[in-house]
Amino acid sequence: MDTIINKILGLKWLSTFKVKTAPRWLVLFVDLMVVSFSSFLLAMSDAFASGPSAAPLYLLRNWGIVLAVYFLMIIVTRSYTSIIRLSVIEDLYREFVVVMMSTVVLIIVNAAVFASTQVELMRFWSIVIIGAIAFSFLVIERLVIKNLYTRITQYDSNRKRVLVLGTSLDSLILANALKSEMGGKYTPVGLLGEKNAHSADEVSGFKVFPYDEETLVNTFVENGIHALIFSHDKIKVVSREYADFFIQNNLRILSINRVEEFEGDETNKDTDRNISTYVKEVQIEDLLGREPIVLNNTLVRSNIRGSVVLITGACGSIGSEIVRQVASYKAKQIILVDQAETPMHDLSIEMKSSFPDADIVLYMGDVQNRARMEKAFATYRPRFVFHAAAYKHVPMMEINPSEAVLTNVMGTKNIADLALKYDVYKFVMISTDKAVNPTNVMGCTKRLAEVYTQSLFFDAKQQGKSTQFITTRFGNVLGSNGSVIPLFHKQIAAGGPVTITHRDIIRYFMTIPEACSLVLEAGCMGKGGEIYIFDMGQPVKIYDLAIRMISLAGLRPDVDIKITEVGLRPGEKLYEELLNDKEKTLDTTENEKIMVAKVRTYDFNTVCDNIANIITFADQGNVHDMIKSMKTFIPEYHSNMSEFEDIDKEIQEEQSKAANTPDAEVYYS
Repeated sequence: MDTIINKILGLKWLSTFKVKTAPRWLVLFVDLMVVSFSSFLLAMSDAFASGPSAAPLYLLRNWGIVLAVYFLMIIVTRSYTSIIRLSVIEDLYREFVVVMMSTVVLIIVNAAVFASTQVELMRFWSIVIIGAIAFSFLVIERLVIKNLYTRITQYDSNRKRVLVLGTSLDSLILANALKSEMGGKYTPVGLLGEKNAHSADEVSGFKVFPYDEETLVNTFVENGIHALIFSHDKIKVVSREYADFFIQNNLRILSINRVEEFEGDETNKDTDRNISTYVKEVQIEDLLGREPIVLNNTLVRSNIRGSVVLITGACGSIGSEIVRQVASYKAKQIILVDQAETPMHDLSIEMKSSFPDADIVLYMGDVQNRARMEKAFATYRPRFVFHAAAYKHVPMMEINPSEAVLTNVMGTKNIADLALKYDVYKFVMISTDKAVNPTNVMGCTKRLAEVYTQSLFFDAKQQGKSTQFITTRFGNVLGSNGSVIPLFHKQIAAGGPVTITHRDIIRYFMTIPEACSLVLEAGCMGKGGEIYIFDMGQPVKIYDLAIRMISLAGLRPDVDIKITEVGLRPGEKLYEELLNDKEKTLDTTENEKIMVAKVRTYDFNTVCDNIANIITFADQGNVHDMIKSMKTFIPEYHSNMSEFEDIDKEIQEEQSKAANTPDAEVYYS
């Protein structure tokens, strides 16, 4: 029997019927045929009742009027756009509206004709009976097709049994869509009631399983349930109330990004895709509670649209996303500055595909090369500069400290000086939370870059210059080059172990699109001299992150995948900060996620002298004097787990020999 059924289901014409939705014109035609049949039945009844006196032309005229009115009402209500095999109560309600409106219109037309000619088109009860018969057949038509289609789809033993979260209308639509699709991957066996919600035992034919943590694991095992599926708009609720329980008990959770309204348009190949193709494994990024970003900021659009924008480090994680967002805001021209040729090539291909109308300039060059950078400024005259070029890998910069200074400090100085020279409207520097109370070379170089750009702004302002220098400071971004999350993914895929530096280490996380969106907004709202810090949400314990990621992969932490503690790396600290001890935070800006820090200001000449010395030592390869100069100028820089801790001791010994009176501190407000 199964063999026969499988052969029938394998027929080409039936497979097409199973996968593709019926064209709208066919649904409209079938509905009109149902109305015609209903009118015909009543006409035949009238003919038998009236005998030979019932004129064929009279019956044909009435049939035409009924058909025309129903056709008009179907078009007005768009009931023919429904997908019959996914019909729900709402679709039946639309059919009821069609019949009611048609009946009312026919009664009004009939009354108007009678008032003017004293002759009825048709009897009042005939109109009502046609409506009743038509509605009955329309409902039966949909129920038969839906039931037949559902039965056909059940002959697939490869489907995985799932529960759908919630008992709302959206949950029912999702469950019905998964159940009805042909060639799908999942069979919903019921709905999982939400926490603290009282639901019926059954909703629209789906059994409702109450959410009870004491019995839920047994429910999954006894019913052979593969996973819980939920729509992505519930991700915050799932992350807050369900994720930890499911992860701890090794229960799989899946999300669906969108429910496609397949319209059967043959010109749109995407309409043939099953809803199952949009179901995906829940990623750790989904559970970190960051809001999705919608690129619809009028402030940014009004600034960027029609402007020439230069982006350094354009091929990095942050730089490339800034490129995409700037392109979406219709910048006049975008100059991509980077020294990595392969990523530049890859980004150029992406931009041609995603933004074919964007004017993209590929400009190879190193920010250390001032002459090469000046040619870019002189040629393209950018209005906005987003400076994302930097070395960011902490342990790597502990090994190569001179390069960190030459790129992060001298490179920033080059771009900032050129921005001032060529009258750039806004210069926005991308900094890091590692610049706060730095414990490593990379963090200190970024702090030096902050100090230089800010002091340059105040000095230039006194000279009547209009270029605005703005700094943005934030923590780790999800999925960036060198981020811990891609590393964990690779380690889990390789069978472990997952390595963490310390069991208690914590970090802030933000998605790349969110960080770049806030960078653009802060850059556009800034007036110059500000250091903006972003609301990074709650810090995440890296050990807990590792456990969640292993569990999300369907594996057991420390059983299937070992978690190994390898110790803090050179320059690394247990937690990051967004403000140092002598910085203060002002009120939030117009965007509650963006705050402005009240920070110390420095004399520009003093800054220039110190940075010149540091760069000179870096050029000479004199690492000891370079680091010592950095620590002297940025006194909050104290090395951790690094060979440069000896220099801290050296400075302390020198300071203990002489009384030191700290300079008075001036704050920018």
